[in-house]
Amino acid sequence: MGTFCAMDGDTLVLNILGTPNASKDAIGKPLGAQLRVSVTAVPVAGRATDHMVRFLAAKFGVGVQDITVVFGRFSIHKQMRIRAPKRLPAVVAKALAKVAAPAA
Repeated sequence: MGTFCAMDGDTLVLNILGTPNASKDAIGKPLGAQLRVSVTAVPVAGRATDHMVRFLAAKFGVGVQDITVVFGRFSIHKQMRIRAPKRLPAVVAKALAKVAAPAA
């Protein structure tokens, strides 16, 4: 995966650089092969990751059960799989369009 996201069938795979204890929940800009995602939750016992899953579920129009944390539950470096997202934030849609576009 050369970018922070890719489709695997109907599942979106996201590499995330998380920022816990932020001033607001937000999806930021990509940083290399990771997407910056900030959450207000504190990084204690996986609470920030749990909060991030709930935040992303709302942003992608899926249920919490549709998001799997592949790795990084207790780390700022995470990979998540989002099954059949119904909405794509602009930064993700743009990255997927670049991947799908044929090279000129």
